[in-house]
Amino acid sequence: MIQANVGNIALLPGLCQNSNCESVKNRIMIVKRHQCESNNYRGNMKRLTGLVTDPIYLEHDTGQHPENSNRLRVILNELKNSDIWDQLEIIPGEKAERSLIELIHDSDYIDSIEREIKSGAPFVGTMDCIVSPRTFEVAEYAVGGGLALVRKVDSGELKNGCALVRPPGHHAEKRQALGFCYFNNIAICAEYLIKRRNYRRILIMDFDVHHGNGTQHSFESRKDVFYCSIHENPTVCYPGTGFETEVGMGEGKGFTLNVPMRSFSGDEAYLKELEETFIPAWREYKPEFVLISAGYDAHKEDPLARISITDVTYKAYAEALCKIAAEFSDGKLVSFLEGGYNLEVIPRLALAHAKILINAANSL
Repeated sequence: MIQANVGNIALLPGLCQNSNCESVKNRIMIVKRHQCESNNYRGNMKRLTGLVTDPIYLEHDTGQHPENSNRLRVILNELKNSDIWDQLEIIPGEKAERSLIELIHDSDYIDSIEREIKSGAPFVGTMDCIVSPRTFEVAEYAVGGGLALVRKVDSGELKNGCALVRPPGHHAEKRQALGFCYFNNIAICAEYLIKRRNYRRILIMDFDVHHGNGTQHSFESRKDVFYCSIHENPTVCYPGTGFETEVGMGEGKGFTLNVPMRSFSGDEAYLKELEETFIPAWREYKPEFVLISAGYDAHKEDPLARISITDVTYKAYAEALCKIAAEFSDGKLVSFLEGGYNLEVIPRLALAHAKILINAANSL
């Protein structure tokens, strides 16, 4: 990571490295404010839950697209005005090393989207993957922020945490940008834990309303990652993958678990699957690290799909996953923001999720 010290604050790459540059000054002020706010926590309790946040994530400019920067703004505002802000260890974004992105993505693909974005293309891959001049760089920081948090949890410095990053990642394939996603943040972090940190059993739970095709395809022939997803019926919902019959292949057969739900399914149906399908499967797998693709677009008030769960279900899934992490992985759990597009709902759900992680970490 390139660093230039200005008032004891490291300048993170991605903005002008001149300390007089206005964008750098603004970013330094924000990082300083985050550090001051975090350090004002009353008492001597150690913060055990991390939160990745950085102003650079607002600079992937998608205009009026549903996946826009206001999603992060409203969540951050909710967190900062809550009674848990001081209990979160704030982790700034950082640029991911190219070699780590290549753990999942083809080198030629990385080059091609960088080239297209720099050429001024309005989108890459598909028309729903809108880009702006800084999208490639922001996507590198989304991966890097997740990795920074995963490293801290792996080392024991933190027990768990939330990566509040964008662009999201679970639709991104090895050689294809899809569904608002360019790099598969959660898949890269899972592969990092396996290849660089020697983990043997990683659980990924994806409760976004849309199936995480890119994540599944990254690991479906292996047993060192157990990919689980609950999502709307793929015959009527993007991306058209995630049927119950997709259970993995070869050595990975039985290590992909898809639970497609009928449109307008609610809390009762989701909670039944949690108790009868997911929890027994997770306990049998005995994960060494838990990763969550936290999509909030299955909420009944979200505009992009037709599932009708409420806050109750999101709370139940988060609590159950924290219990699995406590039982099998010393609490090691990291969640990644994926979808969720109702700007009145997602702040409330993200706050509740963070509270659950803090309580879980403090009870270990």
